[in-house]
Amino acid sequence: MSIFSNSRQIFIWEVCGVLQNQLAIAVGVFTITYVIIMSEKLNRTAVAMVGAFLMLILNVESQEQAIEHIDFNTIGLLVGMMIIVNIMKKSGIFEYIAIKAAKLSKGDPWRILVSFAAITAVASALLDNVTTILLIVPVTLVITDTLRLNPIPFLVPEILIANIGGTATLIGDPPNIMIGSATGLGFLDFVVNLAPVVIVIFVVTMLLFKLIYGKQYYCEDKDKLKILQMNENLAIKDMLLLKKSVVVLFMTIIGFLLHQALGYESATIALFFGALLLLVSGVDVEDVFLEIEWPTIFFFLSLFILVGALEGVGVMEFLAAKLLSFTEGNLLMTAMVILWVSAIASSFLDNIPFVATMIPLIKSLAAMSTINVGPLWWALALGACLGGNGTLVGASANVIVSGMISRHGQKLSFVDYLKVGFPLMIISVIISSIYLIVFYV
Repeated sequence: MSIFSNSRQIFIWEVCGVLQNQLAIAVGVFTITYVIIMSEKLNRTAVAMVGAFLMLILNVESQEQAIEHIDFNTIGLLVGMMIIVNIMKKSGIFEYIAIKAAKLSKGDPWRILVSFAAITAVASALLDNVTTILLIVPVTLVITDTLRLNPIPFLVPEILIANIGGTATLIGDPPNIMIGSATGLGFLDFVVNLAPVVIVIFVVTMLLFKLIYGKQYYCEDKDKLKILQMNENLAIKDMLLLKKSVVVLFMTIIGFLLHQALGYESATIALFFGALLLLVSGVDVEDVFLEIEWPTIFFFLSLFILVGALEGVGVMEFLAAKLLSFTEGNLLMTAMVILWVSAIASSFLDNIPFVATMIPLIKSLAAMSTINVGPLWWALALGACLGGNGTLVGASANVIVSGMISRHGQKLSFVDYLKVGFPLMIISVIISSIYLIVFYV
């Protein structure tokens, strides 16, 4: 009997030893990978891929487990929308809209900014903020050059508004795509719960920009006339493609609005209409697929594997227990902690890996307590998306615009952006806090 008892103890010790080793390896690989990603010294996709497959090589998880951790709904939604946008932009529709808006503004710089900000917000909500920035910034630079104005008072607002607008919908910002896919929350859920506060934040942010850059939104009448002489029709490269793209985009949005009622995943909607547009557009399919942001796709795949490994060894349950202990299960306290930690962290870290880590943490909270985690998802979405406005490295859109400004011969330094972006980000999170407290907590 004692021999059996000793054998059982030895077996338990061996199992505990294996689990501890797996835990140490998982945490070590995850931490080193994130530190290197944050340093921006090496390509983030390559680093994430190496970290993810180290989890497999070091036997933290099997290949089958890694595949199970990948959220293919998020991947499919991203790929489908990238296909639609890459085809649509070939028609010249975005340049047309921007020039038309500038002319309707009578060449007045402030009215042009308001028009471009509105376009940026809507496009970021219906497409995605990175794509919107890539399309709106070149046109903005043409307009500011024509008006002989400094482009930075126009581009900094567009950065913030792109991230703010992207917060309003399921497809506007990658963190929302990830949250929606992980929770089953649909397009309408995001619009109903986030669009109202986003509209308020948009209005407040634009008014504050008027105070910050007000004197720089002035130009001479002769320069305004140059805007009125522009021909927006020349921007349209393919009218037939434009018509097809608009029809398919409209059907895609309808599909997102109805996908829950119809019983389809959002990725199914995006991929179906992406494939349909590929079929009817007449564009070169290989060209479209070459323009898909494959590094972003593989970055997501690798993050799912990395975070899945942590979840598998029990790290998320441990962190959830600590968070519950700190907030004592109070919904208000928990929501505020998630909102503010998400916002501050996303200002300095990439919000995509941060959200990938937080999703299983909140799921663990739901399993371990009686807290209604519904408001916590909105707190995470608001914090992660709006927090990206805090610094020049807080979101992909920020980094892209910084590079485009440099190539244009201007400079937007980290500190110069921080002076404007961080205070406005804090104000937007304060508004979000009030919104969550009044309507959810």
